[in-house]
Amino acid sequence: MTVSNQKYGAGIWHFATYVDRYATDGYGPPRTLIEMIDLAGQVNDLSVVDINYPFPGGETSFEKVEDALKRNNLSVIGITPEIYTRQFAKGAFTNPDPGVRKLANEMVNDAANVVRRFNASYVKLWPGQDGWDYPFQVDHGKLWRHSIDGIAELAGQNPDLNFVIEYKPREPRVHMSYDSVARTLLGIEKMGVPNVGILLDFGHSLYGGESPADAAQLAIDHGRLFGMDVNDNFRSWDDDLIAGSVHPIELFEFFYTLRKNKWEGVWQLDQFPFREDSVAVANSAIDFLKGIERALDKLDFDAMQKAQDAHDAVTALKLAREALFTSY
Repeated sequence: MTVSNQKYGAGIWHFATYVDRYATDGYGPPRTLIEMIDLAGQVNDLSVVDINYPFPGGETSFEKVEDALKRNNLSVIGITPEIYTRQFAKGAFTNPDPGVRKLANEMVNDAANVVRRFNASYVKLWPGQDGWDYPFQVDHGKLWRHSIDGIAELAGQNPDLNFVIEYKPREPRVHMSYDSVARTLLGIEKMGVPNVGILLDFGHSLYGGESPADAAQLAIDHGRLFGMDVNDNFRSWDDDLIAGSVHPIELFEFFYTLRKNKWEGVWQLDQFPFREDSVAVANSAIDFLKGIERALDKLDFDAMQKAQDAHDAVTALKLAREALFTSY
């Protein structure tokens, strides 16, 4: 039996409670960051978390967070500065107000210091408010330059750290600046810095009409796949459902692509269990990901390559299905 060294992680928001525009009173009472960490500690085989900054759920100290992480045997993989809240409603890096752009820079630099304190792997940038909503609303050339320059400046200010951009086609903006793997790679190429890469969200790739496996290969080919997280959706919205619940074959192809390219990193969950038990949802996803691990160990990679070289869809799918659906 193969012993797995694979690490599993989750965004700490997986263990929060949520509101939407209908249940404005929320789907449960608010939780503190410490309560979220304690819930994360109940998940089997979860070892790392990504934490928002400023810390969610009210005031808390670094010492309390460190104590909570220690008692739950968790470490921090990344820090996600909240550059998408109301004060950044017109954008963070692309805001028309230079004072707000400066505020975004300061917040991310503060988050960079938190990364150093926790010895984490990266600062995660999700500039959800950077973009536009209407025709003629923005000067597209200026908006794109601000998108690039804002992140390049941070990378230059913190050459010892990695920054990852999590792209998404839309929400909250109708059009987000970093909306696809290709556009994000173009922006990073223009930055000309070595310490900016992509965090590829499987669901965002689906939602954007991409093949997540193809997107991963493109990012790997450019040496820019710095991180990933998984979930699922029905492609019409960023539903953040349990990984493998809707698109198990495409999820398997995604991880096949990572294994084929010898990409090693944390398999991280970015799921939003609005109505479900958050610990049960995380365990369900990790159980499926373990099945994918077993399927990858079982899959005949040489036979798969032969089928792919011949563009033989029938044989390739037969190999994938036999490996995946007999691994539970």
